[in-house]
Amino acid sequence: MKDLQQNKIIFVGGKGGVGKSTSSAALAVAYAKEGYRTLVISTDPAHNLGDIFHKKVGHDKTVLMDNLWGIEIDPHHESKRYIAGVKDNLEGLVKSKMVEEVHRQIDMASASPGADEAALFDRLISIILEEADHFDKIVFDTAPTGHTIRLLTLPELMSVWIDGMLERRKKINDNYTQLLNDGDPIDDPIYDVLQKRKEKFAAVREIILDEKRTGFVFVLIPERLPILETDQAIRQLGQHDLHVQTLIVNKVLPDHADGVFLEKRRKQEKTYLNEIDHTFSKQQLVKVPLFEEDVSDMNKLEGFANHIREAVISTENR
Repeated sequence: MKDLQQNKIIFVGGKGGVGKSTSSAALAVAYAKEGYRTLVISTDPAHNLGDIFHKKVGHDKTVLMDNLWGIEIDPHHESKRYIAGVKDNLEGLVKSKMVEEVHRQIDMASASPGADEAALFDRLISIILEEADHFDKIVFDTAPTGHTIRLLTLPELMSVWIDGMLERRKKINDNYTQLLNDGDPIDDPIYDVLQKRKEKFAAVREIILDEKRTGFVFVLIPERLPILETDQAIRQLGQHDLHVQTLIVNKVLPDHADGVFLEKRRKQEKTYLNEIDHTFSKQQLVKVPLFEEDVSDMNKLEGFANHIREAVISTENR
């Protein structure tokens, strides 16, 4: 996990139920224990961060322990803030008699599919661009796999969309300039807003695509469906030049677990572990055992973190 040692931004993804949020929290704790100023952010609508740390975590930074802060992004809250920002951007750009109707249309759009995702993405951009200078590590606990892929590929998709908007806007402005026949370009605040958005998307996309700055971790367990879903996710992200370097293989039966039932289970698990080794030979694998009890308090979370911490530090120091 040498790559994760140098990465500032780490996205953690995986199928629901594999221990993704716990792994994200443990990774953040591992960094904090090494003295890194760390921020862990949950973008998963089913927030678990507060439950894991037994603290109320909101949309602003909350202290979780020494060197560790947490944020739970509320899509509904971010959607309201995002829509308010859109309305503010339109101030002075729309005739006063049209403002009420435009606001009504915007409010209707806020209830459309994808609105929460757009707002979440906007908040994610702000965190990456504004918080990176204040923290050594930023860990994102993302939503289950499908949502993660959409979220991580949004910078590319949104850039293409905005390029099209800018091109159409420029054509309108050029035609209007020719109509005035004075040759001077006109001021267009809408074009300026779109251009600033494009620059923000481009900046974030550059950071996400930079393997020295950004790392991708997927969590899975040694079972058929998580293996298939992880393989598919890695391929899909690879099509967008996003490369998953590390896998956390969670809930591996420990050697001391005995009994006929567990022996049969271990035999099946060994088949899946061999499949994981073969399928993900290009990724670094960190295997975390199945613990006797739930990771339900800080002591157990630190025990989980130690498995990750040892992998990070031992790999770095070899």
